[in-house]
Amino acid sequence: MGKVFLVGAGPGDPELLTVKAARTLAAADVVLHDVLVTREILELVSPKARIIDVGKRCGQKLLTQEEINSYLIHAAAQNSVVVRLKSGDPLVFGRAGEEIEALKNAGVDFEIVSGITSALAAAAAAHVSLTDRRLASQVLFTTAHRKGGAVELDWVSAIGPTTTVAVYMPGGTYAELAQALAAGGLDPRTPCVIVSAAAQESQQMHWTDIAGLRSFRGIAAPALLIIGWVAHPKAEIISEHICNELQVRIADEQRIAS
Repeated sequence: MGKVFLVGAGPGDPELLTVKAARTLAAADVVLHDVLVTREILELVSPKARIIDVGKRCGQKLLTQEEINSYLIHAAAQNSVVVRLKSGDPLVFGRAGEEIEALKNAGVDFEIVSGITSALAAAAAAHVSLTDRRLASQVLFTTAHRKGGAVELDWVSAIGPTTTVAVYMPGGTYAELAQALAAGGLDPRTPCVIVSAAAQESQQMHWTDIAGLRSFRGIAAPALLIIGWVAHPKAEIISEHICNELQVRIADEQRIAS
């Protein structure tokens, strides 16, 4: 029985791979990769390895998650090094939990090799610090995932003016996000930045605020949306009256809570 490695490919730039990830790809016998894994990353895979695309095309999955789980177990029985290669980090919106459970139940040895998740890559590209002792004391990683045709935004009630929100896979939900955030009490002037293909040559960036999200037409996928005062283009010299306004709002919330 071989070993399965759940490897994070990061945002797509091969220079942002961990040394361990690159070494594992070079030693792989079989690699199952997501559609967002770039050609530059796949070029680091051993030329002797079998490379299998298990990604999603136009909403259609090439393999179901159950089929991927089964293939990993089957491949580990016949090969020494099996790699499940995921964009970003395997443990952040990568369905790694289901694969871990399947491997454990089958008695297959496995290891997780972390990667740079999209929120960190997008923040770095936009020169945004996700936390800032003056402006943001917490970070929320979430999605605008559609379930049954509706956008689930139950996380809106959990955020406040000192929360930085990183929305994975925002898709075409910008107007709905803006409406929900405003209804949740967030200042419509709260800055936002949308980053497409972070750390890749095709990278794009758009700066706006919650109010501007209502009319935003979108950007090429894969995209990530960062919401919060840290996303102000001049956060390092953000005006004193905004900081004071935040402090007043925080004091009000604390008074209400007590």
